[in-house]
Amino acid sequence: MKHLLLFFCLVTAPIWAQQTKTIHVLVALCDNKYQGIVPVPKGIGNGQDADSNLYWGCGYGVRTYFKRSKEWKFVKSEKPYSDIILERVTFKHATKNYTLIADAYDGKYIKTCTENFLKNAAAGNADLVAYVGHDGLMDFQLNTAYKNTDGKTRDVIILACYSKRFFEPHLQHAKVNPLVWTSGLMAAEAYTLHDALTGYVNDESDEQIRLRAAKAYAKHQKCSEKAARNLFRK
Repeated sequence: MKHLLLFFCLVTAPIWAQQTKTIHVLVALCDNKYQGIVPVPKGIGNGQDADSNLYWGCGYGVRTYFKRSKEWKFVKSEKPYSDIILERVTFKHATKNYTLIADAYDGKYIKTCTENFLKNAAAGNADLVAYVGHDGLMDFQLNTAYKNTDGKTRDVIILACYSKRFFEPHLQHAKVNPLVWTSGLMAAEAYTLHDALTGYVNDESDEQIRLRAAKAYAKHQKCSEKAARNLFRK
C-alpha cells in the first residue's frame, strides 16, 4: 500500500507543481505631445495619465479590458520603483498556470519602453513578451544589437503599426518566435492581445493564435476577417 501511495505521488506531483509561466506586457501610453501620432482626443492622449489613457485605462485599454475578463483574475496594482512606469498590474489566469504582468510606461518615454521590450524579448524572464502602443521606431532609431544570451526562445506579440517591418531587424539575433505582429496600420487595443493570449495559454498553434487575433480585430474594428488576417500574417 505504501509503495502504491508513493507511486501515486510521484506520478501526480508534476500536475499540480508545474512552474508558473509568465507573460510580460509593455504598454507605451498614447501621447499626443511626445509621440509622432495622429492626435487623438486630449482626454485619452495624455501619456502621463494612465487612468484615462487610450491604451491603459479606457475601455479597450490593457488594464481595464483584462480586469473585465472572465479568463484573468486581477491580483494587484502597484507603482514600480521607476518613475518611467506609472503603474504595474498583475493578473493570474483563471484556469491555467500563467501570470500576466503589464507595465504602463509614461508616453514621453516610449523609446525606453521600446528598448526594454527588445531587451526582454532577447533575454528576459518572461515566456512571452508583448509590446502595445505606437510604433516609435517610425520616429527614432536604435543602434543597439539585441542578442539572445541564454539560448531560450521567447514568444513575442507586437501590437503597433507596421511592427513587422520596424521591429524585425532589431530581433534578428534575439531568437524570438513572433506570434503576432503587423503588416500595416492598426489600432493597438487590448482585445487583440486578450484573444491571442486565449489561444496561447491553451497551447494552440501559432496560426490558430494569429487567427484568434484577427477575428477579435475584425469584430471590434468592423473590418473583414480577410483584411485582419492579412494585417497579422507572419
